[in-house]
Amino acid sequence: MRAGDVMTRDVVTVRPDAMIREAARMMNEVNVGVLPVCDGRHLVGIITDRDIVVRSTADGMRPDATPVHVVMTSDVCWCREDDPVEKIEESMARRQIRRMPVVDQDKRLVGMIALGDLATDRAPGAGDALRRIAEPSEPDRSRGEQRQGEADAPWPAYGEASPGVPRP
Repeated sequence: MRAGDVMTRDVVTVRPDAMIREAARMMNEVNVGVLPVCDGRHLVGIITDRDIVVRSTADGMRPDATPVHVVMTSDVCWCREDDPVEKIEESMARRQIRRMPVVDQDKRLVGMIALGDLATDRAPGAGDALRRIAEPSEPDRSRGEQRQGEADAPWPAYGEASPGVPRP
């Protein structure tokens, strides 16, 4: 079985110069957690709902003023339409990713393959890939330092204001 046999062909994409609010809105409209980032039809990155929350919101970036290319992942793991599913499963498991863009020889996006596609079509090895992808990984602490005192500050009880934050 090949990627082209199980991939989704009609994929919604976002441009690298679009604002992250637009990307989030698109994800919401089509009920997905990832969008390939394409300049025309050429794949240049990928943005996930987690990128929007962790890389932009947590860092205080404004969704209407921050372009997708600022928070997208540009080092994208991709495959080709004729790649065997077993190779894709191994690559997804090794990198612990759940979705992979499918490109042609000119790196133009032709589809997306998701772990669900593999499981739905009962591709050999999908169960093993799912187990390996779902293994907990170590947190990536490389994007920012914890601010002084944050680790020691207790969460307020539900309904109570945080210290230093006025109640409406």
